[in-house]
Amino acid sequence: MGALKLLLLLVVSLSVAAAGKSSHHRLRRFEAQLHLKKLNKPAVKSIKSPDGDIIDCVHMAHQPAFDHPLLKNHTIQMRPNFHPEGVLSGNKMSSKGSEPKPITQSWHLKGRCPEGTIPIRRTTKRDILRANSVKSYGKKKPQATVRPTSIDIDLNGQTGHQHAITYVEGGQYYGAKATINVWSPKIQHPNEFSLSQIWILGGTFGEDLNSIEAGWQVSPDLYGDNNTRFFTYWTSDAYQATGCYNLLCSGFVQINNEIALGASIYPISSYRGSQYDISLLIWKDPKEGNWWMQFGNSYVLGYWPAFLFSYLTDCASMVEWGGEVVNSESGGQHTSTQMGSGHFPGEGFGKAGYFRNIQVVDGSNNLRQPEDIGTFTEQPSCYDVQNGKSGDWGNYFFYGGPGRNPNCP
Repeated sequence: MGALKLLLLLVVSLSVAAAGKSSHHRLRRFEAQLHLKKLNKPAVKSIKSPDGDIIDCVHMAHQPAFDHPLLKNHTIQMRPNFHPEGVLSGNKMSSKGSEPKPITQSWHLKGRCPEGTIPIRRTTKRDILRANSVKSYGKKKPQATVRPTSIDIDLNGQTGHQHAITYVEGGQYYGAKATINVWSPKIQHPNEFSLSQIWILGGTFGEDLNSIEAGWQVSPDLYGDNNTRFFTYWTSDAYQATGCYNLLCSGFVQINNEIALGASIYPISSYRGSQYDISLLIWKDPKEGNWWMQFGNSYVLGYWPAFLFSYLTDCASMVEWGGEVVNSESGGQHTSTQMGSGHFPGEGFGKAGYFRNIQVVDGSNNLRQPEDIGTFTEQPSCYDVQNGKSGDWGNYFFYGGPGRNPNCP
């Protein structure tokens, strides 16, 4: 009888556990469904991209930004009051290689969004369920940015993030610019990513870091594939509660109907083949105080309203350009997730990733060459950075690497 009782108890506890698990699963799906309703706004038109994405053309006034309580009666600023002086046309490639080809996004092959709308990549339930929780969807983990000059640099990559960057600090920066060539780095584990971006930073690297970021990334966890995508990010509390990627929370106000945040970039550079690059400019409008972003020479995309930030309501105290990967160190080994092209900077043009014409915006709203440029990488044998200067490329650097190799075990 005792054995039967035990067996019955075991069956009951197992079925209770299973019921608990399935109700948790149901609750999660329900939460995901609610979150989807909030994120995916009614579309005027929808475009199915060749890469599987659906791009919804959403009326500008219905975009996610306006879910923010402080934007309830916001009048959209349709153009910046000021553009930084001395914006380089950025199309000269000189003797370093052939002219760069124009870059577009995959969904353009199937259509465009009408005037008065903005393109938004539709979020799927699967996207949200891939995240650790509905709350963490579209967000970076805290401590995602490194301070290159701090003494407590995490040389073992304890936070799991590794960088190869160029930076300036100690001045007052009102924006930054760079032209970045676009690659498709291989990612070893779905929870890792590889990105190349500009960081505009204010505050300390404690709890109050303000950051505005833009560039390209490959992130299977966030997007469900290995496509190279254009992205933005912002936070005003060191990635704790505020901010997100792209338009996955309220914040960034988009005014452009041609470029979708989070959509695939097409085409991309190939090793020893054609090189494709994107120019990004982020700057602060001296009149309204909003931080604007421009993609290429002609797409002014929109702005982050000044009130989102504390330190960046004034200016940035640091600018970083470069690459970042997540190294999950599974099995005690360094990840083989690539940064940039997956090749070391020493290989040079056509083989390694580069940032060229890196500039900062000064207090007079002029684009200038940065002074006292520093470089930083945690493990140069895994990912490295080498900077230089030339006539047409201005201040530039090659960066990246393969991750795990005989010198980076």
